[in-house]
Amino acid sequence: MKPSHYNYHSNFALVFVILLAFSWATAAVAQTHDQFLRCLSLYSNDSSSFSKLVYTRNNRSYSSILESSIQNLRFDTKATPKPLAIVTPLHASHIQATILCSKRHGLQIRTRSGGHDFEGLSYVSQVPFVLIDLVNLRSIDVDVGNRVAWVQSGATLGELYYRINEKTRTLAFPAGIFSTIGVGGLLSGGGYGVFFRKYGLAADNVIDAHVIDTNGRILNRKSMGEDLFWAIRGGGGGSFGIVLDWKLNLIPVPPTVTVFSVTKTLEQNSTQLIHQWQNIAHRLPKDVFLTVVISKPNETIQATFSGMFLGRVDDLISLMETRFPELGLVKQDCIETSWIQGLFPNKTLESLLNRTAADKTWFKTKSDYVKELIPESVFAEIWPRYFNEDEGRYGSIVLVPYGGEMEEIPESQTPFPRRAGNMYKIIYTIGREEEENLDFQRYLSWIRRFYEDMTPYVSKSPREAYVNYRDLDLGINNRSGITSYAEASIWGLKYFKNNFRRLVRVKTLVDPQNFFKHEQSIPSLSSW
Repeated sequence: MKPSHYNYHSNFALVFVILLAFSWATAAVAQTHDQFLRCLSLYSNDSSSFSKLVYTRNNRSYSSILESSIQNLRFDTKATPKPLAIVTPLHASHIQATILCSKRHGLQIRTRSGGHDFEGLSYVSQVPFVLIDLVNLRSIDVDVGNRVAWVQSGATLGELYYRINEKTRTLAFPAGIFSTIGVGGLLSGGGYGVFFRKYGLAADNVIDAHVIDTNGRILNRKSMGEDLFWAIRGGGGGSFGIVLDWKLNLIPVPPTVTVFSVTKTLEQNSTQLIHQWQNIAHRLPKDVFLTVVISKPNETIQATFSGMFLGRVDDLISLMETRFPELGLVKQDCIETSWIQGLFPNKTLESLLNRTAADKTWFKTKSDYVKELIPESVFAEIWPRYFNEDEGRYGSIVLVPYGGEMEEIPESQTPFPRRAGNMYKIIYTIGREEEENLDFQRYLSWIRRFYEDMTPYVSKSPREAYVNYRDLDLGINNRSGITSYAEASIWGLKYFKNNFRRLVRVKTLVDPQNFFKHEQSIPSLSSW
């Protein structure tokens, strides 16, 4: 009897200690929360109006604000950690107060512009944190005469494109094709789109910015210095400060462009066409962007060859008959239109102002870079095997050609290193629509196995990846957001190659205590 009697009291004591520790932790968090809110009122010059921009868990609008721009349903569950408070600033002073009060009370910060972070790092943390949602900071000022625009980080690409198109039909900006993506997040990781083979990345076309640093100072390009200005244009968000707004160089585009699309099935020799595409797309003139999407929406695997040509249809047909006649592109496959309507052929221009994504899904994305031709046997054997699995009908593979201007920009010009020598990028995605009690683990297993089987055919030492397609599989998953140099270098070299070392030097200089951090932020050597 004694052993069991002893175990009973021992287990009871253990449970009591755990419950007591939990209650202490809960009380500590509650106290920190209250102190943080009081701090905000002290630091703000307009505490009464500022309080209306701060949402706590007791506020009726808390959940709707939090969920409004969560684009990946993997991070919109009951188990997903939630912020102690959501701050939706109207002015720079609100961000400054939030930074200073978070530092004072030991809270981390997450900053969200559009909510498209593929691993939810812009609005999720495993430790007590505050979310700064930039939804109210989205003004856009387009200067047609000087071909520039100032845009705040909370604006979406749809809003930016709409405002440019309001003023002129012959200027654009070289960014992405999803209208709800936040400008701040896109520019912080590089950003690319149908124009990047001619004009480079979105980040390559940033000419100034205003950043709030860890001390609450507002810095422009001159006062922040060229090192920090270099780092924020592609070094990944959440590491160096909070960018208020960006000055963008607008690019010239013809009033009429041509968009086109051709779909081929396995029975129509899609495998051979994909193999040929590898050797052609990155060598086409800079005015042509020709991508491939491989999927299995029905009974057969299909490849859709589509893109945009900065010119008229007759010139495109003539070019493709010479460079890629096997594709069989004809006028019926093409539409002449404006650049903005070409990017969003199934949308009205007014719908670009809608910040809410139409179809949110559970998804996982991974990326690769290809420097040498992948054998046709891979397309013929490995890819059909995966798409014929049950999960395969929810997967897709996108091939994005490089070359053009990307071949001419030095690797060290911005933190984004993938320039010369890259033929194309591979984007692997698996996604499911919203479904009650969906077990997404088998879909994660599918994309991870696919990615692993592609190892021999993609870049090596390091196997490269795109930082705007965050992937926590790439390194040690340190959920505390406190990452050592050794841990960070595992994924850091994959995202940035040798530029990673310069990013660490900049981080150590501007944020030595590593205040701005998350699971894949740039580490500061001073904090170790």
